[in-house]
Amino acid sequence: MDIQLKKKHWTIRYKYYIIAGVAFTGFLIYLLILSTGPRRLRYDADKLEIAETRQDKFLEYLDVEGIVQPKLTIKLNSLESGSVARIVAEDGSLLKAGDTILVLSNPELIRTIEDERDELSKQQVSYREKQIQMERRSSELKRQSLETVYKLNRLTKENDLNKEEFNIGIKSKAQYEVALDEFTFNQKNTGLIIEELKHDSLLNVIQTDLMHSDLNREEKRFGRSRERLDNLIVRAPVDGQLSFVSVIPGERISAGTNIGELKVVDRIKINTRVSEYYIDRITLGLPATITYQGEKYPLKITKINPEIRDRQFEVDLVFAEKIIDNVRIGKSYRMQIELEQPEDALVIPKGNFFQTTGGQWIFKLNEAGDRAKKTSISIGKQNPRQYEVLDGLKPGDKVIITGYDNLGDAEEIILK
Repeated sequence: MDIQLKKKHWTIRYKYYIIAGVAFTGFLIYLLILSTGPRRLRYDADKLEIAETRQDKFLEYLDVEGIVQPKLTIKLNSLESGSVARIVAEDGSLLKAGDTILVLSNPELIRTIEDERDELSKQQVSYREKQIQMERRSSELKRQSLETVYKLNRLTKENDLNKEEFNIGIKSKAQYEVALDEFTFNQKNTGLIIEELKHDSLLNVIQTDLMHSDLNREEKRFGRSRERLDNLIVRAPVDGQLSFVSVIPGERISAGTNIGELKVVDRIKINTRVSEYYIDRITLGLPATITYQGEKYPLKITKINPEIRDRQFEVDLVFAEKIIDNVRIGKSYRMQIELEQPEDALVIPKGNFFQTTGGQWIFKLNEAGDRAKKTSISIGKQNPRQYEVLDGLKPGDKVIITGYDNLGDAEEIILK
């Protein structure tokens, strides 16, 4: 007799299929939760740079490179035409005022000056001859004046004697009147002679002064010609460094030709270029600093060129106090231009997060330090080392500041 077997329940028969279906459904639910929840990314903490926000003094400044340049550059021009006979000073030479740079040759100018010198010598001889003649004439005029005065005095005495003889009756009235007429005539004639002698003497003085002025004028003219001869030697007008000489021996140059450049090295400036973004914030007198070999050297802005080229403009600065020892023209230095006074602010170090997030958000770590979530922030001013945080963080918060290129669109980072 056959035994009837008890039929198994369908759940038992299909339990493996049921378990597999439940597991698959759970997996789908998990994927759904992941897709609708925050995107997480596991990342090695050693490949990220983590910084702590802190309350500190914030100084907005620009970190730029400046080049030492002379504050004054002098163009060297030839004052006379000629051929370059000899170049004495080499490019880069340190010169004192009056040092010879080059020598020109101009035979025509030399001949002209020699002719003028001969002409001046002739005029000097002629002047001396005329001067001797004038002195002789002056002596003659003085002698005539003396004789005339002597004669007038003698006639006056004779007239007094005749008058006395007439009064005592020695001479008649007719004799006295004849003598008086002769005395009156001689008196008037003597006065005219003396007046004429005075005019001749005055004319003699005037002629002497005119001759002397003519001679002085010719001597000054010859002196200027001699200066032209001296101008054939081009000298350094001030102490400085000869940048270059742009002529070669034997070259013929005209008066006014530029032959080189001299830099005044004891008066220097620092020239730099700044982004046009700061053109409204850079002002005259703004302070700056160069840190060289551990020592700070303060500077100040003395000139701003508002012309913008390649999205930058030029700024000149000078040392406000001491100058770096052994500073050289053309040497470059890093310097910081201060845009404002230091002020208290919440700051974080600079990192590449700003380029990725635009300063709109950052990954902030939890207290355990094993997770970082995307957090909205507001960035204010910045300098080459720091950002000013206006909102979204507080002192002591730890944030990820680098490595954003590899974090994709994750909203939460699980640190390993």
